[in-house]
Amino acid sequence: MTGKDLMSRLRANRGSEPTLLVVGIVGYLALVLKSNGDLLEGNSIKGILIYLTVPILIGLAQLVVLAVGQMNLSVGALGGFLSVWIAALIVDSGLPPLLAAGIGIAGGALVGVVNGVLVVVTRINGFIVTLATMTILIGLQYRVAGTRTITLSDGWFTDFGSADVLNIPLIFIAALVVAAVLAFFLRRAVPGRRLLASGGNPLAARLSGISNDRSLILAHGLSGLIIGVAAVLTVMSAPGVNKSIGGDWLLPSFAAPIIGGAALAGGAVSVLGTILAAFIVRLVDVARAQYSLDPSLVNFTIGAVVLGTVVLGTIRENRAARAPKDPPKDTAKEAAPLAGSPS
Repeated sequence: MTGKDLMSRLRANRGSEPTLLVVGIVGYLALVLKSNGDLLEGNSIKGILIYLTVPILIGLAQLVVLAVGQMNLSVGALGGFLSVWIAALIVDSGLPPLLAAGIGIAGGALVGVVNGVLVVVTRINGFIVTLATMTILIGLQYRVAGTRTITLSDGWFTDFGSADVLNIPLIFIAALVVAAVLAFFLRRAVPGRRLLASGGNPLAARLSGISNDRSLILAHGLSGLIIGVAAVLTVMSAPGVNKSIGGDWLLPSFAAPIIGGAALAGGAVSVLGTILAAFIVRLVDVARAQYSLDPSLVNFTIGAVVLGTVVLGTIRENRAARAPKDPPKDTAKEAAPLAGSPS
């Protein structure tokens, strides 16, 4: 993928964001009317944003791996393991919460890097590698938590999890900060642009001096890092953590970036679209409560929307592939600004 092609795909990918914004606003207003205005109250807004924090982060964690054309099936298992591990370090080992949180985030990044290295060294698809990692982490989570629920005592750590500014939870603000940093990294930082180039066209990226292997390891490492942040915020805000934490994270982690406009083939992502899609998915859950719907309807609806999005995206890509193309250009020369010095 050339530098011009990369920017073109990024601009085209933002086309879904206005649609998602309109859908989110209309959906929220409809629920406000149904609740007779209760959803406009401060506590209701705070509750929605608290439960939106983790879906945003796990969506971003999946997004950065999708950017290189990979998948991370260990999102929920890693988040669950890190949550109980951090809580156990605080409660059982007596570590200061800040130190335990740092260890958890570093551990998440390390697991991500290991996933990436395994994919690079073995040349096995990330789907299989992270499936194996998921199974291992589920076992480790049960090993740490057992059948108990680990509850933290009151203190600044848990106070942060429930604190807010004008009914906007601090943990939600933290998630937005992570999203902003990731968006800047992917759009402005050279390593981020290399990562997208590797996902969009690995061959062209390699010819331009970009190390696809390094981009892949970086993507998995960032994914693990973001999952670590999600685990920390979960421990901060949840009344307790146990072996079930993270068990329902996998589907939302795919739903947010895919609905938000990420391409499964890699190279095209939207951080804002992922946030808006996570909000819409959260609205579906709120609607289930408002209308007393069957809980299974939520997963059915989300799954159907994800499937429809993938199908439509594939149709668009096939049409674009059949469309007349401009005369070929010197790919390596155009992509050089992305590569900088060979890596």
